[in-house]
Parts: sequence; C-alpha cells; structure tokens
Amino acid sequence: MAELADPSAPVDPANWTCPAPLRDQPIVVMGHGGGGTLSAELVEQVFTPAYGNAVLAGLGDSAVLELGGARLAFSTDSYVVRPLFFPGGSLGDLAVNGTVNDLAMSGARPAHLSAAFVLEEGVELAVVERIARSLGTAAEAAGVTVVTGDTKVVEAGHGDGVYVTTAGIGLVPDGVDIRPQRARPGDAVIVSGPIGLHGVAIMSVREGMDFGVEVASDTAPLAGLVSAMLAVTPDVHVLRDPTRGGLAASLNEIARVSGTGVRLHERAIPVPDAVASACGFLGLDPLYVANEGRLVAFVPRPAAEEVLAAMCAHPQGAGAALIGECVAEHPGMVVVSTGLGGTRVVDMPLGEQLPRIC
Repeated sequence: MAELADPSAPVDPANWTCPAPLRDQPIVVMGHGGGGTLSAELVEQVFTPAYGNAVLAGLGDSAVLELGGARLAFSTDSYVVRPLFFPGGSLGDLAVNGTVNDLAMSGARPAHLSAAFVLEEGVELAVVERIARSLGTAAEAAGVTVVTGDTKVVEAGHGDGVYVTTAGIGLVPDGVDIRPQRARPGDAVIVSGPIGLHGVAIMSVREGMDFGVEVASDTAPLAGLVSAMLAVTPDVHVLRDPTRGGLAASLNEIARVSGTGVRLHERAIPVPDAVASACGFLGLDPLYVANEGRLVAFVPRPAAEEVLAAMCAHPQGAGAALIGECVAEHPGMVVVSTGLGGTRVVDMPLGEQLPRIC
C-alpha cells in the first residue's frame, strides 16, 4: 500500500505539478508559443526591451512603415504545424495565408513574400516538393509572389520534418489607419465566419479522433475581403485574425491595448456544430480555438450593417456575423452575455489549448 503524505511535513512548492505552465518559469515552455498571456509576457519582457522602438511597441499583426513616400506593411511569421498536411490545407497554405492575412489586418494590399525552409535530415524530398507546390499555389491564389528565400538543413532528430518562415510586404492605401488602439466604445464587433475550424481540424487528424464528419481547416487569404470592407468605409478601426489563442486572445489584446471593454453575445457567435461537439467532448471553449481564415473587425456602428453586407457578399465572409460591441465599461476585459441571461468573463488564455496548430 502506498504511504500517505505526512501532513506535518514542510510544503515545497517546487515539487508541485500543474497542467498549465507556471508564469514564473525560468525556461521556455510550450505555452510561450500559444498566443496567450505567456506569449505576451515573452514579447513584452524579452523581445520588446531588446529591440525597443515605437513601431514595435504598437504590437500589431504587421508593422506599418513610411518608406520612400509610401506606406508599407511588413510582417514575418514561422510555421511549425504538426501534421504537415491536414483536411483543408497544409504547412504550405498556412505559410502564405498566415502572412498575407497579417498584412491585410493593417489594411494593406499584400504584394511579395519571402520563404525560408528549415528541413530535417531524412525528410522525403517528395514531402518537401509537395509543401513547396502548395505554397506556390496558395501564393498565386492570394495574388502575391514569392521573390526570395532560404534553405537550411538540421541533423536528424533536431527538427520536425519541415519548418517554414515567410515574411511579406504590402502597400497600405491612403486614409486607412487600422490598429488596436483605435477601438472605440460604440464600435460593432464583427467576425467574418464560423470559428474554431482550423484547431479542430488539426486536432482530429493529429489525435485520430472522429467527430462523425470531417472538419476542414478554414485557412484562406483575407486581403480581398478586407478590400471589400474598406470599399464601404476606409474608417475600419481594428482588424485582427484570431489565430493562436482564438477569438478570446485577439479580443483581450484589443481591449487591453485600447483601454476599452468588449461585450459579446453568445448566441450570435457562429460556432459550427462539429466544432461545438468536439469542444464539448474535450472540454474546450470554441472562443479559444485557433482559426486561419477568419478576421474580427471593430467598425463604427453607423457603418456596421453596410460593412457586414459587403462581407457576406464575399466568398471569405459568407458566414459573417455581428457578435458584440466595444464598450466603456470594464476596460481591458471581455465578457459574454450567455443564452441563459448571465454574464461570464472571457479571460486571456494562459498558454495554448492545442499546441502546434500553425
């Protein structure tokens, strides 16, 4: 029989274990890459002080720079998804769409990309070629060109097959100023379609789970959708693609940076049945599940209905919905009005519910 712990013995917190990573970890943990509180602390406490400048301090999905009389958006991202291929997409699709969408969240028209591959010794060249071709196809569909790149190889056991980093540039039209600091009380909060599909698609193939219907990733380029929105009004205040950490992380970031509150209406949030079932089975909240082809917008209320109609008329916004509003109350917090008439707080996630999803 196992011995019971002595209740009089001194307690040593160093021996405690916890399913969530502790925030004072002296080493990097998986949660640091999850898009939640740990990610934010890593950026704010390590990288921002090291690189400190006014542009970086904006902490947007992309940086907007003045160069030669033009306003350029510039962004970079690395993709380490596992598995490399999944329903609805692949590492190659994500490497294009993720960076294109980061540029689009500044209102930019994406133009050119770089692509850097890190290959693990032993990976099949047919796999590398398949990813490269999917990347090229996705770039063509997004209307961008891959104009430069790099390749490195690491020893077997020191990688995970293939990693890809893409960087992109695009032009920001005159009169467009999209950043999280511009959220204002009274703004309508709009999401471009059903949420949670990408994270559930990755999980289903990675863990071999069957939810009764195939769930495909929503990965897609969003620059065309953003252009349709800006054609209605260039005064879109905020755009964000809710990838790691899902809709919850994106809205918490916007609320914190802008010093406003966000109120959502649970029944208005489009959650596909398959996503709801998967999350219910696994004890996950769809608001925290990653997306790769969705955006959330803060739009001045007088223009909201017209912007929503333009989004619904676009292929990438066919399921768009008005899900809430920006408010002056509870600054820095996101709350949800539930279907039962209650209210709950939607916190910033600590780490990541589903690691390695992009």
